This record gives sequence, C-alpha cells and structure tokens, in this order.
Amino acid sequence: MSKATTLHAKFGSIELLLDVPSTSLGISKRKWHSAFLTIYCSRAFLSLLPSSQPKATKATFISRTVPYHIVSIGSVSSPAISGLNFKADQKSLTDLVKEKNLNHLLELGGVEEVASALKTDAQHGINGNDAEGIARRHEAFGSNTYKKPPTQGFLYFVWQAFKDLTILILLGCAALSLGFGIKEHGLKEGWIDGGSICLAVILVISVSAISDYRQSRQFDKLSKVSNNLQIEAVRNGRRQLISIFEIVVGDIICLKIGDQVPADGLLLEGHSLSLDESSRTGESDHVEVSVHENPFLFSGTKIADGYGRMLVTSVGMNTNWGAMMSQISQDTSEKTPLQARLDKLTSSIGKVGLAVAFFVLVVMLVRYFTGNTKDENGNKEYNGSKTKSDDIINAVIGIVAAAVTIVVVAIPEGLPLAVTLTLAYSMKRMMVDNAMVRKLSACETMGSATTICTDKTGTLTMNQMKVTKFWLGKESMEEEAYTSISPDVVDLIQEAVALNTTGSVYRPSLESEAEISGSPTEKAILSWAVHESKMDMEKVVKSCSILHVEAFNSKKKQSGVLVERNTDSSIHVHWKGAAEMILAMCKSYYNASGLVKDMEEDEKRKFEQIIQGMAASSLRCIAFAHKQVPAEEHLNKDQKFVLMEGGLTLLGVVGLKDPCRPGVKKAVEECQYAGVNVKMITGDNVFTAKAIATECGILRPAQDMLGAVIEGVEFRNYTPEERLEKVDKICVMARSSPFDKLLMVQCLKQKGHVVAVTGDGTNDAPALKEADIGLSMGIQGTEVAKESSDIVIMDDNFASVATVLMWGRCVYNNIQKFIQFQLTVNVAALVINFVAAVSAGQVPLTAVQLLWVNLIMDTLGALALATEKPTKELMEKPPVGRTAPLITNIMWRNLLPQALYQITVLLILQFKGKAIFGVSDKVKDTLIFNTFVLCQIFNEFNARKLEKKNVFKGIHTNKLFMGIIAVTIVLQVLMVEVLKKFADTERLNWGQWGLCIGIAIISWPIGWLVKCMPVPERPIFSYLKMKKNTPYEH
Repeated sequence: MSKATTLHAKFGSIELLLDVPSTSLGISKRKWHSAFLTIYCSRAFLSLLPSSQPKATKATFISRTVPYHIVSIGSVSSPAISGLNFKADQKSLTDLVKEKNLNHLLELGGVEEVASALKTDAQHGINGNDAEGIARRHEAFGSNTYKKPPTQGFLYFVWQAFKDLTILILLGCAALSLGFGIKEHGLKEGWIDGGSICLAVILVISVSAISDYRQSRQFDKLSKVSNNLQIEAVRNGRRQLISIFEIVVGDIICLKIGDQVPADGLLLEGHSLSLDESSRTGESDHVEVSVHENPFLFSGTKIADGYGRMLVTSVGMNTNWGAMMSQISQDTSEKTPLQARLDKLTSSIGKVGLAVAFFVLVVMLVRYFTGNTKDENGNKEYNGSKTKSDDIINAVIGIVAAAVTIVVVAIPEGLPLAVTLTLAYSMKRMMVDNAMVRKLSACETMGSATTICTDKTGTLTMNQMKVTKFWLGKESMEEEAYTSISPDVVDLIQEAVALNTTGSVYRPSLESEAEISGSPTEKAILSWAVHESKMDMEKVVKSCSILHVEAFNSKKKQSGVLVERNTDSSIHVHWKGAAEMILAMCKSYYNASGLVKDMEEDEKRKFEQIIQGMAASSLRCIAFAHKQVPAEEHLNKDQKFVLMEGGLTLLGVVGLKDPCRPGVKKAVEECQYAGVNVKMITGDNVFTAKAIATECGILRPAQDMLGAVIEGVEFRNYTPEERLEKVDKICVMARSSPFDKLLMVQCLKQKGHVVAVTGDGTNDAPALKEADIGLSMGIQGTEVAKESSDIVIMDDNFASVATVLMWGRCVYNNIQKFIQFQLTVNVAALVINFVAAVSAGQVPLTAVQLLWVNLIMDTLGALALATEKPTKELMEKPPVGRTAPLITNIMWRNLLPQALYQITVLLILQFKGKAIFGVSDKVKDTLIFNTFVLCQIFNEFNARKLEKKNVFKGIHTNKLFMGIIAVTIVLQVLMVEVLKKFADTERLNWGQWGLCIGIAIISWPIGWLVKCMPVPERPIFSYLKMKKNTPYEH
C-alpha cells in the first residue's frame, strides 16, 4: 500500500470528527476535541516515517507532543467489555497529576471536565449499584492494589533452619557415620546409626521451618487487615464507607484531617487543606492544596489540616505510591526487647554447653586412645596398630556426634521459638479480643505497663452522642418550646449547623428518613437540627456561598466559616466549638424572641455557671456564635479572607450526652487492682471530665481533688521540677492539648514509669510515638494516629485496653514458664552426660535420643507452654519492672530441686541400675532414656504455674497442652517399643514401664513441696554484684 493511500485512510477515519460543527461544542469540549485531533494527526504522520529511522529520533519526535496529549479524548475501549466509553486514558491521567501541569488542566476545563470525561457526577459520584460499570473502570484503569514482592516459600525457612552450625556439624557426623557404617556392615545394617541421626535432624529442621513459615503467614494476614483501610466515598449522592481496595478511577473521596490519601487525584473542593507529603518527598513542611492553585493529590500522603473532596484519577500500580510499595517487603524479623534478652541468655547457656561438650570430647578421646574403653564383648576398643582405621574413624565420629549432641541439648534453641510462638499466638488471640498488634514488642511491653493515659470520648464513653440540652440566652429550651423561638434565630442556628460542619445529610426522597454521616459530635448536632428544628440542609447550603473555612482541630477546639448570603450578598461569620472558648469571644447574646442583648461581666458569669452545670451532668457543651461582617473587614491587608474572633453574638449552647461504656468501670478497677494507674486526658472542660472520671471509677467520690484534677494550661505552666513532683498525683487532665499529653508522657517516663497512651487524632501522634506502648483507636482513629501506634484497639473500648494489659502479662509469664521448664532439662542433661562421660567414658543418652529430648523439650514444650491463655491471677500482681530479671528467685526455687532430683535418680540408674534391677546395659540405658523423657513430661505440668500449688487448675481449657502431652507420650512409646534400631533402645516390660512412670511422677509432689518454701524478693545474683549499695529497681 502506498504512503498516499495510507494517509488517505488515516484522514478518512477522522472525517466525521472534522465535520463536527463547532457550535455544538462548548469551549472546554472544543479544547478536548482539538487536543485529540492534534495527537491523531501527529501519530498519522509519524506512522508514515521510514521504519529504518533511528529509535532515538523517533523518541525525540514523540516527546514534543507531550503538551498536547495530557488527556486524550479518544475513547478507551476494551475487547473484553463492550460499551466502554471513557474520554480519557490512564497514561494521560497519570501524567496530568504526576507533572502537576495546572495550565493544561485549566485548558481542558478544570477538574469538573476531567470528572465528566470519567463519566463521574462531581456532586453525586459514580453509580455504586452498577457492578458492570465498576468492572469497566477496573478493566480500563486497574484496581487499587499493588503487586507485592513474592513472599518467602516454605523451602526458604527450611534452608534457614539448615544454616544452624550445630545442625550442620551433626549432619556431617551423620554422613560420615552413614558412609563408614555401610562400608563395614553393609547397607541392610550399616545405615541405621547415621540414618537415625539424619532422620532426627530432619525432624527438628522440619518442625522449626514449619513454625517460622506459619509465623510469616500470620504476619501477612495481619498486614492485609491493617492495610485494608475504610475510606469515605460518595456514590449515588450518598456518603458511604468502602474498602481502600474497592476504590476505582472516577470515585469521589471525602478527606478530613488525619486521613491518608488513598489514590492519586484532583481536588474537587476543599477548605484549609494542607498535606504532609514527607512519605513521598521526604520534606517535612506541609503543602497547601487548593482547587485553583494546587489541586493535585498523591496517594500515601496524609491530610495535615482541613477537609475536602477529591476525584480519583489513578489507582494501584499507576500511582507513585503503588510503584514504591511494590518494591517494599514487610520485615517480619523484628527483634523485640524480650527476644534480645533471651538471645543473651541463650548465648550464655550455649557457652556453658560448649565448654562441657568440649571437655567431654577431650575426656572421651583420651579414654579411647589410652585403651580405657571396651566394646560390647568386653574387649578393648583401641589396640594401637592392630585396630582397623575404619573402626578408629567410626569411634571418633561417635564421640564427636555425642559431644555435638550435648551442645544441641545445651543450647536452648527453644527459647527464641517459644517467644515467637507465644507472640504469634497472643497476636492472633488479641485480634479476636479487638486488638490488632502492629509492633510485636508492644505485646510484651504492655505486661510491664505501670500507667495508662486514656482519652475520654469513645474510649471510656460509647461515642454515641445525643443533644439532650439546649440553652438559648439564659433559658433552657425544652422540645415543645422550640416553636416559640424567633424564626430569625432559628435560621441563624440552622446556618451555623449546616454550613460549619464536616458532616452531611442525605435524603433519597422527601418521604424517606434522613441519612446523617460524620463524626459522632457532628452527627448528633445535625440530627438535632434536622429533627428538632426541621432543618433542610440542602436548602440552607444552597442559600449561601462559603468564602473561607477555619477547620476544627484538637488544639483550637473550635471551627469557623465565612459565608456570603446569595439573597443580599451580606457576609456572615459563624463559630462553633468548646462552649467557654466561644463564650469568651462574645459581647452579646440572642434571646428566644430574637433580641440581641449585651453581655456584661455578670451576664457572662451566669453563662459560665450554666455551662458548668451542664458539664457537671457529664454533658459535652458546644456553643454557636455569629456576626454579620462589614464588607471591608473580611479581608486582611494581603487580601486574604480572615474570620473575626471577637465581638460575636452567642446563638446558643447545646449539651451532648455521651454515656459511659458498660463494663468500663470494672476494667478501670481491674487495672488499678493490678497496680496500674489510669489517668484520663481529655479536651472537655474540667467539670465534664470530673463527672465522667467519677462515673468510670478513675476518681473516687471521697477523693481529695486538689492536684488530682487539673487543666492542660496549668500543667503546661508548671516548671519541669513541679511537673515531676505532681505528675503521679494527677488523675484527670481537662482542656488538654496534644502537647500536654506529650508532656505528661515524657514526665511519667522520666519518673521510671512504663507508659501506655491511647490516642485517635493526628495531633496525638507525638504522644503515641513517645509512649512505651501507643494504643490508637480503630473506629475514630486517623491513619496518622494508627501509623504512630503499636496496637490498634479495634472497638475503641477501654475494656479492650485492659484485655491487652492482661495479654501482655500473659506473654511474659508464658516465656518464664518455658524458661523454667527448659533450664531444668538443660541442667539435668548436661550434668548426667558430663559425669557419665568423665567417670565411665561413655554417655548414657545417644545422639538420636538427645535430639528427641531436644525436640519435645524445645518445640513441643514451647508450643504447649506458650499457648496458655491469660487468667485473672495475672492481674493480682504488680507490674514487672523494666530491670526485673527474666529468671526470678521463684523460678530458681522451682527448677533446681527438680534438676537435682533427676540428676540423682538417673546417675543411680547409670552406675547401679544394672545391679539393682538385674538388666543388661542396653535395657539400663533405655530405662535412663525413658525415665528422663517421662520426667520432662510430668515436669511440664509443674511449669504451668510458677507460684500456685495446684498445677491442674484450668487444664481442661487448654486442649492444645493436653494434645501435645498425649502426642509426646505416644511418640515416646513408639521410640522405645517400635523404633528400637532407630532410637538404639530395648523393649521394656510392664514392670519396667511402671518403674519409669513411678520415678517420673514424684516430680509432682516435689513441685508442690518446693512451692511451700518462701523466697527473698531480691534476685539471687544481685548479691554477687560488687555494688552492694545499689538498690534493686522493682
């Protein structure tokens, strides 16, 4: 086909577009039309260029067309779905936001034209009921998910387990033993020794790998839950919460302070909006965002102030954030403080084990090469040059394997595993108890918490606000009296409510019930205005134009709006916020008749008393104030809008009742009983705070209030020394700012407290980060607060905070139980093998037997003891101090007698067992092995309770513990009776089994008796320290 024919075909295909009459298109539409023709023509000419042209030239030519193809009007269609007809393609939309090309956005008709091209109604959003339409958007523009780096497979964890040095040495010994065994005894008999060690090692590796793999999967699940944010979108004109993953291009998203921007997009409307883009650019300064100057919003950034609505233009992998996140994998190898302490303990025990193993190795090699060891027939094993080299190598391998196995038993690999298991288990169970752990270390740190600083609203209370009082002037207006209020005052109140809010009212039809959305406070006020004063929100909003907004935040505790009435172009300012703060801005007030009365000092005091009376009834007091602003006074010298903050007229005060959560008083009492101080920090006034604190049990009715209840400004103005002196006595801090909360946390930490803090707002982030444990709220909490926290309380309930405290103590307690159990076995196994090797030249427990003990002791023992559920007993003790030793005097008291008993009995069996029971060496060694394992099984019951004598209490509730005990017993029977060659054992008769069980079961009465012995509070090892004058910090 000739070039001329091609050109003709190209132009013929756009003949219809060229023939469109210009009058039928608006200015912006003509620009879209022109942009498309430019692109199409340039591409038509481009396609005619010789194919031999260098690639670089082609790229240069295309790059010149960039200003013209920011948004392409050509229809985007997909062969999979017919009827798709968006007038914008993904690359153009991505480039538009990425390049922040404001001029071109204006050329295209602004954000509303982009919305039109995406088939979105700028006011009502997309049709959320049109599943096919949403599917088309997914097809054309992708979904709001990003590709993650592939997670580590099971083989990766197997490989990690193989890297353990002791495992590698054992495998080397097994390989050599296997080779020489087959050479000497043939394949049928020769594989048993080496093969047994191999199988035992593989079993240990498998269990360890499965455990690590499951923990990794657990982290992935938690990551999915924590990333699944609920976003407020407008669909069908209704505000509704949808998952961040369900957002599509064309969605209208509502943004408020503290939110994370869920996708790239353009600002449709907003007030006082500023962004924290530090996650994207690294710059800490906030970026102002406005419809006319900078409407570009980027995924992953946070709303630092203000509120607004955005149009989504790119999702998922088409955003910068998505591309960046796809490269980041979550680090699941975070070491918690307890794990770090256990690593030190493991290292110390390991060094002792290595020293013992090395000594055993030297003694056994010396005994062998000096001819002091005999074989089964009583002949010398080593006869100088007469001994075959294969026999020497086999004997040396056996000695090395025994020494290495001692190391395996001595090194408590189960300790890190126990921590991992108990943390993973507690994380899973805490999720059921409405607490999502974001940082593993918080699980254990919570167990040491000495002080909890809690918010009031939504944490101690239900966050179900309702207006129960309304004061107009100096009169309390009952519902039936609303009709007597002057219509002018009603109009002003409705204006104050409808225009100065972040909430919304949606009524599908005149007959249907109004759907109200927003924060609990906003919903309560809107509901009151709609139902009591018959407010038509849509009508009020349309009657005025909003000029400027001062958004509410927890520092200012008030919000203002400057509006222009459409009827007479008069300008009015409305303020809403904490009653006493609004009252301070007022010079007059309206009465029910609509008359404006001056507010003298006496009058102001009366209003203050009204507010205090409402607050003392546990009501949150919100006031409304208004002023008509002269035209020349609403702009400052820089010609920017300014809201007057003085000389206002008080419209009225509403009292919102937020009832205490059921069960919160009991939870507070439990914390106090457990030695944990509960302090309430709230933005409400001092009277409301005092009333709620008394209701919740934080303050007692007869308590001395002097110094127990203060305001934030008072605390702030103390000197550092005064703060440190008084902070312990403070129970309630009212009218506090986020900075006051941070100050309190710092003071408490300076005094040695372990502090947990609850927070939900963006400004709470510094206090949440500063605290030892930051607890954010899952329902009311902003994304900034959640990211700064360690644990998210999913139901915003203080009772869940108390549950987290109990779980924290449970984690610590479970680890201590396992340490006690493990050290008993370590001490016993090391001493028995050491004494036997030095005196008799051989170890009674073979490599395979010790590996089996290692498996039941480390892995199954960890699983059994690490999954004990928390009990109320945990809340009867004071918190564990920061520097309290992991191995307490109580644990030493419990483990040393048990280890001593096991050592005594097993050494008697080793040296006198053959004579006492008249059995062969093989049966004697089997008796020692069987008794040793059964002692550990019975001692596992003792480890369930560190202090309580009744170790069986609540055992029926832990089915996993009973299951593991049953499995261990069954496997032990198999090892002795069936796997004789594998385990190097002999079958035992009923009498011998009874003997083993009888010896082992004595550990129960020993456990009961030793718990009758009192122990000193001061740790044993502190007596060995040189600095005797240093007091122990408990």
